[in-house]
Amino acid sequence: MSLLAYALRSHSTPAVWWNARPLRSSFLRNLQTTSASSEAETFLEDAGKGVSFLSLNRPKAKNAISIRLLKEFRECLETVHFSKSTRVLVVRSTTPNSFCAGADLAERRTMSKTEVDKFLLDLRGALGKLENLPMPTIAAIDGPALGGGLELALACDLRVAGHSVTKIGLPETKLGIIPGAGGTQRLTRLLGLSKAKNLIFTGRSLTAAEALEYGVVDYVSEPETSAVDRALVLAQEISVNAPLALRAAKQAISRAPELALEPGLDFERASYEGLLHSTDRLEALNAFKEKRAPVFKGE
Repeated sequence: MSLLAYALRSHSTPAVWWNARPLRSSFLRNLQTTSASSEAETFLEDAGKGVSFLSLNRPKAKNAISIRLLKEFRECLETVHFSKSTRVLVVRSTTPNSFCAGADLAERRTMSKTEVDKFLLDLRGALGKLENLPMPTIAAIDGPALGGGLELALACDLRVAGHSVTKIGLPETKLGIIPGAGGTQRLTRLLGLSKAKNLIFTGRSLTAAEALEYGVVDYVSEPETSAVDRALVLAQEISVNAPLALRAAKQAISRAPELALEPGLDFERASYEGLLHSTDRLEALNAFKEKRAPVFKGE
């Protein structure tokens, strides 16, 4: 079975989205020529309408982050960073009822201290690349998101959980460590000190509904539908907007926590000014005047 067929069979995605196809880059063409889905632990697909999937594909290991998966994940991020066709990126699992179970502890037991240090540095770098992608990103959590799996989701702009998901959390203190790939920092920035301390100190797992109430996720899918289904609806709402404006908005919002108000307002204005004479801005004005939907080109 091809990677594409496997990915499409794995979710009950609405038919309008069933035209996923490989992104056109030399790396992805090489990746897609593999004869079985097991050949790639991470790969990219074009889901259409400006939306791309970054798919995790280690079904037997519940997408635990191995050295190989991490390497391919980084390569995919480097590719999509410069993609002009990707307006929104959805990180998902190819396997139903799955997302990412964190680091591959079986592999970890075979690694030397130096190898562990390098792995953690590479993981930190990869999640930094994910967080700093220019386009909006969505994590579609259809199964356990634990430890590094939740840290991966926290590096996305938005998170959607499947209705039946029961394990979302950072259990590291139960294993004698602390979150080591950004969990203490990104969760605190997302939730505030008290809620982050509560979740990390207890190491407890949240259900999808609890994660929504806490603010760990932004949406929960309806019963009988997947996180990918809901993520695609959200992605479509985003992708119809002007790509340059989406990128500028993400950049301005992401800088807000680290800037005082006045410098933040200056940065916002600078980001705004760069859009005023773009082709898409002129198209939006013309479309408004002509009472039609704008056709944005990212120019």
